[in-house]
Amino acid sequence: MKYYNPIIRGFNPDPSICRWGEDYYLVTSSFEYFPGIPVYHSRDLVNWEQIGNCIQEAGDFPFMDASDSGGVWAPTIRCEKGVFYVTATFESRGNFIVHTKDPAGEWSKPVWVPVGGIDPSIYFEEGRAYYCTNQTLHPGKEEISLWEIDVESGAIRGEGKALWSGIGGGHLEAPHVYRIGEWYYLLAAEGGTFFNHMVTVARSRTLWGSYEGCPWNPVLTNVHDISKEVLCAGHGDLFRDHRGNWWMVHLATRLSRRTMTHLGRETFLTPVTWREGWPQVEHHKKAALEEEGPLWQEQKRGRSWEADFHAAKWEPEWIFLRNPQKAAYERGDGMLRLYPSRVRFGDGKNPVFAALRQMDFEFEMEAVFDFEPCETGDEAGIGLVLSSQFYYCFMKKRTGEGDFLFLEKNAEDMRQTACRIPVREGELYLRIRGDKEFYYFSYSPDGESFYEAAKASTRFLACEVSGRCFTGTVTGLYAACCRDTGAVMKVRRFWIRA
Repeated sequence: MKYYNPIIRGFNPDPSICRWGEDYYLVTSSFEYFPGIPVYHSRDLVNWEQIGNCIQEAGDFPFMDASDSGGVWAPTIRCEKGVFYVTATFESRGNFIVHTKDPAGEWSKPVWVPVGGIDPSIYFEEGRAYYCTNQTLHPGKEEISLWEIDVESGAIRGEGKALWSGIGGGHLEAPHVYRIGEWYYLLAAEGGTFFNHMVTVARSRTLWGSYEGCPWNPVLTNVHDISKEVLCAGHGDLFRDHRGNWWMVHLATRLSRRTMTHLGRETFLTPVTWREGWPQVEHHKKAALEEEGPLWQEQKRGRSWEADFHAAKWEPEWIFLRNPQKAAYERGDGMLRLYPSRVRFGDGKNPVFAALRQMDFEFEMEAVFDFEPCETGDEAGIGLVLSSQFYYCFMKKRTGEGDFLFLEKNAEDMRQTACRIPVREGELYLRIRGDKEFYYFSYSPDGESFYEAAKASTRFLACEVSGRCFTGTVTGLYAACCRDTGAVMKVRRFWIRA
């Protein structure tokens, strides 16, 4: 059956997957955003719904110390005897484990693991648990290493052992161990997480090695894909579905402009076959946008989402930068209220900003709100954010000359105001439409007649322009001020579709 990649679109890198019966659960990296580690569920591998988040208490983690693209890295999810375990790295703190019996419900507080390296993984066998990272036990040498662990306390049992040093691609990371038949397989990523990214594999007759590499490593990479439809394929997790078919989930990117993307790394699904006891990917080892695989359900195309502000509880898709100011948000009775903060996007902290991951290149979103500024500098509207130095703000703002609708573009040390349109009191409709190359901004006072305000290139929200960037563009509602104010952003409706 034909399906299309990515299976989870937008900023969703470093996927890991596990199966429990005929249910599939998948997690991805969330970096400086809270709640952390989104949890997705599917029963068919191609239609996914976010059901929760693993990190639900910001106070359990040093989020305020998280830099751009810092925070939570590279989770692994595994299920053992009906308990789901997720392990990941918090960049400034180390590796941790959380667990639950209900992936859509509450997760435990973290236990911290005294093992270095990043991209940790858990492997269970015969009542024992093992912990795997890219910590080197021999300085100057890249290695994947393994320890036995107590998953309840995080305590290490005995000494660790280095298993494998990869194929020399550099940046050896993202290890996973599997027992398949008579072999133990070690899957890893090499080449760095950009254009040279790849998945490599080794195997051993025993868990502790020694491991030999696959003769045709790497088993997945798009480094030589001259079509440039998919790049950066790597960081995979191997699994077998309940019908016996083999697959790999992994990250990859789709390009918007030349070699750039503003969506970041997304989650792909690629069929796996076996050759001489080794997993392999067809299409000359490359991930593809259009795939054929042994599926049992048609893939739905397109998605729409609308917030329900009658409910006090946030939907699981909402994310906030770092440790959110809880008092700055109030929802219920059909309204979301945002109370402006002096913290701005450029501060690298926690502005008042309730966001969602941008769903696709081509999308449309709309916010309907009332905002009456009280002080000069009061502003509220929609933000498109890649990092603290690269973001666009489409908002109503009070100046010394009155209230205006602005589009302000920020790209490191470049600042531009793309529109300055007088606006009156009362409800305001702001709409953004996007494609691969541009964002188009429009507004309406009544929701009937919309007027074009400006457009902005997607280039300056591209990860490749900003530099060391592991995230992708998110978009949502924000409110800011220069001094204490009584102004409130009252949002009646917020929707997005792609």
